[in-house]
Amino acid sequence: MADISWYQPNGKCLDGCSASDEKPISLYSLADVQLRFLCPEDLDEVRALCQDWFPIEYPFYWYEQITSTNSKFYSLAAIYNQQIIGLIVAKIKPYSNQIEDNEGILAKSLSDYDIAYILSLGVLKQYRRNGIASLLLDSFLKHLLMPERRKVKAVFLHVLTTNSAAILFYEQKKFRLHSFLPYYYSIKGKCKDGFMYVLYINDGHPPWTIYDYIKFMCGKVINGVGIFPWMFFRLNKMLHWVWKEQSRDLHEEH
Repeated sequence: MADISWYQPNGKCLDGCSASDEKPISLYSLADVQLRFLCPEDLDEVRALCQDWFPIEYPFYWYEQITSTNSKFYSLAAIYNQQIIGLIVAKIKPYSNQIEDNEGILAKSLSDYDIAYILSLGVLKQYRRNGIASLLLDSFLKHLLMPERRKVKAVFLHVLTTNSAAILFYEQKKFRLHSFLPYYYSIKGKCKDGFMYVLYINDGHPPWTIYDYIKFMCGKVINGVGIFPWMFFRLNKMLHWVWKEQSRDLHEEH
């Protein structure tokens, strides 16, 4: 679950508060905002913030995990005047470990690679629209684009279908809508629909459709080079596979 603002289009939060209850604070410069990873001393503050930001109740052990000194999560906080005003929590996992709802994000040829999941992204109400969410997200993406993390091929997240502010934010960050998830959320006993958004990085890509193959072949033809070597390579690979299977069958017969 990832989000920025839980405002409905009518200007009300899901808990009924008005979007105008908090007076916005304009920062003079983002240079005044410091970024650091969460630590155990942040647990109570982070828990209070998440309970205010998100309608889903996280278990206490989750806060212990994301604020641990040896956490497996990427838990980054934005600090202003010695206060946490924003944070992002994410995790990198092998794609082969993903649950059924998240299948189809990567092509089968990339099944042995990793994928990153943004669990939470939030900013204190009065500091929103100052670029804090962008600062946190961009820092995480920069982390994933480092040479030692080339194995991460995609970043994905879930968001309420009614959360237009978050959806617009992610689309501006080049995330693309991957799938519609009916009744994905359970909030105060009510089922809510969700979207899954994906951003491809480090040469990652989704499974190819027939259209993608046709587009690829047309591109080769239009470029005028490379199509015949490519076809020869594919044919040679197929013949090699057939020869290998036949040799294996003959060996088993003897």
